[in-house]
Amino acid sequence: MTPEPALTCPTLPRLRSPHHAFLLAALRRPGQIGAVAPSSPQLAALLASVVPTEGAPVVVELGPGTGAISAAIEERQPPRARHLAVELDRGMADYLRRTRPGLEVVQGNALTLSTLLAERTVPAADAVISGLPWSLFDRATQRDILDEAAGVLAPNGAFVTFAYTYTMVLPPARRFRRLLYEVFDEVVVTRTVWRNLPPAFAYICRRPRVAGGVSAPRAIAGG
Repeated sequence: MTPEPALTCPTLPRLRSPHHAFLLAALRRPGQIGAVAPSSPQLAALLASVVPTEGAPVVVELGPGTGAISAAIEERQPPRARHLAVELDRGMADYLRRTRPGLEVVQGNALTLSTLLAERTVPAADAVISGLPWSLFDRATQRDILDEAAGVLAPNGAFVTFAYTYTMVLPPARRFRRLLYEVFDEVVVTRTVWRNLPPAFAYICRRPRVAGGVSAPRAIAGG
């Protein structure tokens, strides 16, 4: 399943709050919104923990939604950082532009991430933080987006995403976990964030595997 193109309707309603924006996006795209609520501050802080705090890092956010994770990134990143948010949904993108003027919002598809960054003269990303609903994608789409994310990472960069604990018994979630081990040499599984709806944990991934493979990936479980 390939995510459908962005909406082109010229009369989208003005979004008044994060929960309003989230609800309208879920109604527009019921097959592409995998959450029941925006990420909690605790989960957002965990995902943003990979953002460098010094220098001029480039942070790329995939599927920022209403900006819950964006806020945590902005709190952590240094003044010279560049924060790009790739959002497929037009209504969400417009909401982010209005509510987070410091965020560089890119309305586009994560499947074309390398092209989107090249168009904006971004050679590499120090962190790629994803809020995409992986369990709703088929294997080909999961792999294509992971390859795009891995392909734009700087040598010391990190890719991080999250999953809901209750989904881990489902085939798409298990398949996605195996794909992470195929794409990255190191996969860290964090603690569960119970103060999230639903409870969730993160995958922190580093060192994309080169063509032909490297040594078996390390899977590190958090406490």
